[in-house]
Amino acid sequence: MATYIGIDLGGTQIRGGRIVDETLVAQTRRQTPRNTKDEYAVIDAIKEVVETVTEGQPVEAIGIGVPGMVDRAQGIVYHVMNIPHWEEKVELKKILEETYRVPVYIDNDANCFALGERHFGVGRDFEHFVGLTVGTGLGGGIIQQGRLLSDANCGSGEFGMLPYKDQVLEYYASGSFFKNVYGADGKEMYQRACDRDAEALQAYRELGKHLAEAVMMVVLTIDPQMIVFGGSVAEAHELYEESMYAHLKTFAYSHSMERLQLFFSKLEHPGILGAASLCY
Repeated sequence: MATYIGIDLGGTQIRGGRIVDETLVAQTRRQTPRNTKDEYAVIDAIKEVVETVTEGQPVEAIGIGVPGMVDRAQGIVYHVMNIPHWEEKVELKKILEETYRVPVYIDNDANCFALGERHFGVGRDFEHFVGLTVGTGLGGGIIQQGRLLSDANCGSGEFGMLPYKDQVLEYYASGSFFKNVYGADGKEMYQRACDRDAEALQAYRELGKHLAEAVMMVVLTIDPQMIVFGGSVAEAHELYEESMYAHLKTFAYSHSMERLQLFFSKLEHPGILGAASLCY
């Protein structure tokens, strides 16, 4: 039986799980150390998560998703967002392989999301698609011929950094839109929208238009068969999908948009499964 460990490294929490034959059989989480000047404190926390979910069982490989750029070949992590003292390079693969004596695979968390959908979600039925993570920011992973796109610096799919209006795309097409434009916390705005607050509902309609623009950019650059949305904002899609679909009808190439399929992820524990997918 194939047994892998998936680690989802975030600025707030580290989540981990053990996957046996595509089934998540154990999982845990712990807070990401923040009040420390020691970069190894986070590495030690990752090791704690690995050892907790391993439960003494042999594993074949470890996959890790990180919110930053990665040298895939060497497993060096660069410019990790929101993790103290990881601003410079961290040789994470080397450190963990020396500890556990199994292969370690590391990639950007948005790429992991797309790969997780390919192995465990709606992406099983598509050879060419894009996974968009819509949370505090906007990221993406590109699947071509059933595999992650092979790029030079792990930077493809960062659609959120494309110029848009007076900012970049994720300023408007992510959960940060509510703070940036309305000065409101995303959770607060969601609750207000659920209570049918008029301003909050209007904000979500505007968000839908911005996300439609994001979809158009993806189609113009990648032209995928499908786009699957994940992340915290994607979970609230009932509040903005009507305006998103309506705005997509303005796209210049109607035939491309008619053929494009859009999904909202239904994966549970996508960060863990996506990281583990690097091992397959």
